This record gives sequence, structure tokens and C-alpha cells, in this order.
Amino acid sequence: MKKLTALLMGTAMVLSLAACGGSASSAASSEAASSEAASSEETSEAAAEETTDEAAGEVTTVNAGKLTMSTNAAFPPYEMTTDSGDFEGIDIEVAGAIAEKLGLELQVDDMDFDAALLAAQSGKSDMVMAGVTVTDERQKVMDFSDTYAEGIQSIIVPEDSDIASADDLAGKIIGTQRGTTGYIYCTDDFGEDSVVAYDDGLTAVQALNNGQVDAVVIDNAPAKEFVAANPGLKILDAAYAQEDYAIGVAKGNTELLNAINGALEELQADGTLQSIVDKYIKAE
Repeated sequence: MKKLTALLMGTAMVLSLAACGGSASSAASSEAASSEAASSEETSEAAAEETTDEAAGEVTTVNAGKLTMSTNAAFPPYEMTTDSGDFEGIDIEVAGAIAEKLGLELQVDDMDFDAALLAAQSGKSDMVMAGVTVTDERQKVMDFSDTYAEGIQSIIVPEDSDIASADDLAGKIIGTQRGTTGYIYCTDDFGEDSVVAYDDGLTAVQALNNGQVDAVVIDNAPAKEFVAANPGLKILDAAYAQEDYAIGVAKGNTELLNAINGALEELQADGTLQSIVDKYIKAE
């Protein structure tokens, strides 16, 4: 409403000037202002592109011309392997978009989750993306980008289970993926003897199906994928924990971190980031 009022007032002023015999002068001023605004917009866009190009030019990567991403491609819909052996998912596409912004080619290295974290920490990869949550412990050994997605830790149980909430996990055997926040939370809350760590979420869910564990704690997005593929399992309504996902890089690698954050900011502003998330996670 305020914008409409301002527009009407502006129109009235132009008409008033025309009635006073200032038509030619007003038109010239309007054209000059329009030209100046267009020039300013072009300058702003050019400056933004120049900033991205400069950031890309300053970045030193593990492999020249490439942005190497370590991940665990068994975490749908963030990273997964297709039948043809290619990688796809939210993290894969976001990483590809970042690489493009930086003028680099994306290289994906698939490995266990723990190894993916260590690769980034030790500089064997440029960054780690695998639905990684920022924790105090991880911040001691690596640096993190701005948040690019949100996650929920969920509990998967058999449909006939007597487990109805996180409190009911006490005294039960819980399956998790090794090195994840789900493993950390569960060992902190229920003790290491109550938690079994598996190499990936799929193996943990298979153990649940086989009766080797009573529940599985894992991120909500992959939990939905696993439950959909395994009749007889369900996700509890109450979330175990909520957290933010970020990109991890080696401690002190400020130039790369700044370049990644700059690219993420642009991808957020132009809607690319949200469109990638929406492609894999449908609104409920």
C-alpha cells in the first residue's frame, strides 16, 4: 500500500510539472535518471561478478582446476549413487553449482563418513559435504561454511514397536551411522553399550529389519527413503534433534571458505539453492 501511494504521488508531481509548462525538462530529467539507474544496476551486477571471479582466482585447490568434495554417497537424498554409478543428490548439485561459480570442475570422492570428514581436515579433499552438522567438537578440527540446509534426527522403529518417543530408547539397542551426530547424541544420552555404529544408514536399517537393533536414529530425509523402501518400519512423530548442515574445510583455509560462502550467498539470492532442495525434498 505504501508503494502504491508513493507511485500515485510521483505521477501527480509529473502531471503538475507538465501543466506548468515543464514537460520537456521533466522528460529529459526522467530519461537521464532512467539511464543513470540502468548504469548503476549494470555496475552493481558487474561488481558482483568481478567479486566472484576474484574469489575463484585466489582459491588454491587440492587438484588444479577442480573442487574436490569428499562424501559418503549412501545418504539419500543428499548424496547417493545411481544405477549407472553416477552421483546425485542435494549436496552433489549444490557442490556442482559452487564449483561452477568458482570456475572449477567438481570431483566427487566417495568413502565412509568418518573418512570423508578426515579427508577435508587433512587437506586430501577441498571440502566435505555429507549432511554434515556443525558441532563444537568438529569446529575444533575444521572450519565450516554458512548453513545451506536444515536437518532433523529421526527415530525409525518397527511398526509394532513399544518405542513411542526418545525417552523409550533407554535400555534398547540403537543403530546409527558411524561418526554422525546421531551416533554422538545416542552415545551421550544412552551410553556406548546401547549404540551400534554401522558404516552407513542402509546397513543400520537392515540390522533393524533383522532384529539386531531395536531402533535406528538417522537424519529425517534419508529416514523417509529407507522407510519407503522397507515395509513394516515407521518414523516416530517426535524428532530426536534438529540441526543445521554446512560445508567443512581444513582448519584455517580462509580463502576457500570465503569463496564457498560467497558462492552460497549468490546461490541463495538467485533461488538456485532452494530449487535444488525442493527438487529432492517435497513440501508436505
